[in-house]
This record gives sequence, C-alpha cells and structure tokens, in this order.
Amino acid sequence: MRVTELLKNASIDLGAHVKNKDDAIAHLADLMEKGGNLKNKAQYLKDVQAREASGTTGLGDGIATPHAKSAGVKAPGLAAMTIPEGIDFQSMDGNPARLFFAIAAPDTGADEHLMILSKLATMIMDPDFKEALIAAKSKEEFLKLIDDKEDGKFQAAGGGAAGAAPTAAADHIQILAVTACPTGIAHTFMAAESLEQHAKKRGISIKVETNGSGGAKNVLTADEIAKADGIIVAADKNVAMARFDGKPVVITKVADGINKADELIDRALSGSAPIYHAKAGESSGTEGGGGGENESIGRQVYKHLMNGVSHMLPFVVGGGILIAISFLLDDYSIDPSHFGSNTPVAKFFNTVGGASFGFMLPVLAGFIAMSIADRPGLAAGFVGGALSAGNGSGFLGALVAGFIAGFVVNWLKKALSVLPQALEGTKPILLYPLLGILIIGVICQLVIGPPVAAVNEWLIDTLKNMDPSAKLMIGALVGGMMAIDMGGPINKAAYVTGTGLLAGGEYGVMAAVMAGGMVPPLAIALATIFFKSKFTKQEQSTSATNIVMGMSFITEGAIPFAAGDPLHVIPSCVVGSALAGALTMMFDCTLRAPHGGIFVVPTIGNPGMYLISIIVGAVVGAVILGFIRKPRPQD
Repeated sequence: MRVTELLKNASIDLGAHVKNKDDAIAHLADLMEKGGNLKNKAQYLKDVQAREASGTTGLGDGIATPHAKSAGVKAPGLAAMTIPEGIDFQSMDGNPARLFFAIAAPDTGADEHLMILSKLATMIMDPDFKEALIAAKSKEEFLKLIDDKEDGKFQAAGGGAAGAAPTAAADHIQILAVTACPTGIAHTFMAAESLEQHAKKRGISIKVETNGSGGAKNVLTADEIAKADGIIVAADKNVAMARFDGKPVVITKVADGINKADELIDRALSGSAPIYHAKAGESSGTEGGGGGENESIGRQVYKHLMNGVSHMLPFVVGGGILIAISFLLDDYSIDPSHFGSNTPVAKFFNTVGGASFGFMLPVLAGFIAMSIADRPGLAAGFVGGALSAGNGSGFLGALVAGFIAGFVVNWLKKALSVLPQALEGTKPILLYPLLGILIIGVICQLVIGPPVAAVNEWLIDTLKNMDPSAKLMIGALVGGMMAIDMGGPINKAAYVTGTGLLAGGEYGVMAAVMAGGMVPPLAIALATIFFKSKFTKQEQSTSATNIVMGMSFITEGAIPFAAGDPLHVIPSCVVGSALAGALTMMFDCTLRAPHGGIFVVPTIGNPGMYLISIIVGAVVGAVILGFIRKPRPQD
C-alpha cells in the first residue's frame, strides 16, 4: 500500500494556523474526517489523546505523527499538515513541530497504522525531503513529493537523487549500527534512517540493522563487523552484543539515533569509543542479553525486572478479571468454601482465569532470567518461578528466583566454556537446562523457599490483621505512589506490589492501588469543569476523555496536564490518590481483579464505599488543583 493511497487531497492543510498541541490534534482529526476515514470523530480523537498520554508522538527534528487504532475509524487513512513557523508539541528534542502526519486505523483490522508509520518514519527522516514538504506551495506538489520519494525519484533542491548511493571513503563499511525500541515500530526505523542520512551527507558508508517488530532486518555479518571502524547501538531494549566483542561501540538510547546522529557518528569514528567486552559465554543471538556495560546497575536491574513484569501482566490482567467474573456469576450460598466454582458457568470462568493466573510467577521469573542470560536462562527461570508458586514464597520468591536463575546460567556459560568445541551443540539443549534447572531447584527449595515463604506469609498476615491506622498508612502510600509519575517506575512499583499480594490472597492493597490510579484523570476532569478559569478552552474540552480514562483505570490520561504543569498537578493528584487509597483500607474494600476500573466494581468487596473513596479522592484533588493553579487565558 502506497502512502498517497491513504492521503486524500481533502485531508491536507498547508500552512495551518493552530494555537497549541491539543488544537493541532483536533485540527488533524477534522482533516481526517474530511477525508471520509472516520465514523466517530470524538472516539478517534479520544484514542489519539490516549496514545499521546502514553508518550509524545512529537518525534523531534520538527516532526510529529499523532496516531491511533480506533473504533471511530471506518477506513485506514492519513492526514497531513504543515506549520512552517512551528508549535510546541512536547517533542522529544524540545524543538517546535512543523510537519504533521496523523494516522488512523480501524480497530478491527491488522496494525495498519503501525506499518504506515514505519514507512513514513523512514521517508520523513530525510531532512531535504522534510523541508521540501514543509515548503510545498500546493497539495498537488505535496503529494507528488511523497510519490517521488517512495519511488526513489525525489531530488533535493540543488542536489542529486536522494536515493543515490553514498560515496564510500574506504573499501569497507565504516560504521555499523543497530537500532531498536521496545515496540519495534517508529523509533527503530527513524533512528536507522537518521543515521543513514547523516552518514550519507558526509560521505561515510554505513549499514544499519533494525530490530523491529518483525524481527531483525539488514543483519550485520561477521565480516562487516570485523572490518568496521566503529559501531553504534541505539537501543532501548536488549540486542545481540557478543558479536561486537573487541570492537569500539557507542551504546546509547534510540532517541539519540534520531536527534544526535552526527554526534554518534563522530564518537564512533573518533577512536576513543569504549571497547566492548562480551561476558564469558554471552550469546550472539537476538533474544535479550547484552544491553550495555556502561549502564548503571540500577538501570540494568530495572530493565531485567520490567522484562519479566511486561510479559507477566497480560496473564495477570486477563486471568484476574476472568476469576473476578467467576465470583460475580456464582452463588455464594451453595458452598462458601468453593465460591467461584459452584455453578457451571462460574467454574468455567474460574478454571480458565486460574490457568492464566497460574502462569504469573513462572513467566515473571522466566523472562527476568532470559533478560539476564539470553534464551538459555528461560527454562531455569520458568522452573524457579513455578517452584516459588508451590513452596509458598510466591511473588517475592519468583522475583529472587528469576534473578538468581539468570546469574546461574551466565555462570554456567562461563564455567562450561572450557569444554571441547565438539560439545558446543549440547550446551543450549542439554547442559544449560539440565544444570540450570537442577541448581535453581536446589536454591529455590532449600535456600530461597523457606525464608521468603515465611516473610511472604508474615507480610500477608500482617496486612490482613494490622490495626486500622497502619492499614490507612499502607493505603495512602500505594495510592499516592500511583499518582507520582503516572505510569513510570514508582507507579509500576505500587502496581506490581498490589498484584503480587493479590496472588498471595491479600486483596486490600490491590484495591488501594487501583483507586489511587483512577483518581488523577478524574481529579483533573472535575477541576476543568468546576474551575474553568484555571484552564484554557482546549484543556476544558478534555474533561469527558479524562472521566472515561479515570473510570477505566488509565492513570496515564493525566500525563499531558502533569507534564505541562507538574508543580501544581502532581501534588494535587498525589494527595487525592493517597486519600482514596487510605479510605479503601479504612472501609475494608477488597479487589480480586488487577485491572478494569469501574467495570469490575461488582466484584469488589464493599463496592459502595469503594466508589465513595474514589469520588472523595478525586474531589479533594480537584479542589486543591483548582485553588493552587493560576488562571489561564480563555481566548
């Protein structure tokens, strides 16, 4: 599918006049509607704003690509807009955005918007092409530029074809690079294109391997690596690193590949880039491992932990909600000891949900170990997590088991490196799993299990039986944490704590966590309604969106406000969330589902007071924000 097949004349506005980011997104939604791509503009706009709340689509270098897969879209499409003077779009590099491509995809199809985004990303990272689009005088010229670029015929003003081969300064490829982002879509390919374009302009030969959603493409060969003058790894996830052993490697985040390409190229060719030293037995495959020896220990631990948590959450959320539904559909009076399985329908939901929930600890530990030790760590980690589930050490035991399993397998790689080359093929299929599982089994059952199980049991019993004042403090703590960084590490720490205790049979903390996470968007929505003078007209228009996000337990809906005015928004939300969390504890509210917001309220213990707790927290947060925020222009 070509880009111009999705971009209609009616969906282009050159030299648009908008005031701010929200105004720009609204205008792009209008253009998308004019192109006939939408069946519900309000829904599409809400979904675009929700995507924006999870992270800006202001990609830097003057480019923004707001997008969404939405039920409000009837056909995939694009809308384009230029603002030559630029506006603040909260871009990653802090610079104004001047070229905008909005993307719409129906929620019933494949990820068309991601495929379109990837194609656009590689095209618009060409600075000459980007400037030509911004300078286009007519829609026809704008569309022809895109067609020419896609066909490899685009010519920059005063230059040759953009697709011409670079002038190599040596008989080998001078710079090799690897780009990767967690989703493997936009940033991966934009960083690759940026590095290629900047190297080409300087007559430097380069090859970039992209670790995208479809796997590694343009893979670097051993011969190319051996001859390269320098290597750049611009990645926000682990990539294969052992192959670079002994080579000068610049390791950085993927955003630097987009915004600091020249600087990275200079560092790679300077002769002073650090030499990468592979760990003993480190795999050269692509499944994790590596990462960056220059990263702090704290960041490495966080990346390993998040690798486990991100793989675990779908099992927890899906299974937890199904289990909660089983309680909702069951008849408690039949047999209280088997509540959730008394009726056939309830038993079905409970069985399926329980099967999903049962993978929680093995998946957590397995993918932590895999992040540390590459694929050989997976089996030992899974077994360590399963043993933790069975020996009573639970969530805490699985966390510890995952890290130990990864380190054990890395040690095995080093220890077994002395074996003859003829036995190399037996290591991943026999020696690593056999010895790794045996060692982690001994450690889990004899070392980790007993003390951690005791700590786990003490913690749950303490939480269940603690006096009301202490419970209030716990509720306030986890509730407030949910609002501090709204989706960041502190928020995730509180959420993971709640899900871990939920798996152990303690349901009060999870209730406080979800209440705390629902408050920020609701507080902001109420503030925009009742304190209109403190918010612009555009900010006031987001009230309905924030109400929906708050009720759905999407804390990130408050991020645009927090990012624009952190000194007033964050403290107000933290107070409201902490209050809501404390109240749920005071009223002995419980929650068996780890997600769902208002939609799982029927499964909550003491649901009436739970809703009151959230409302009180949201009102208090809104009132504080309304009083401490300064008035905003209303024009």
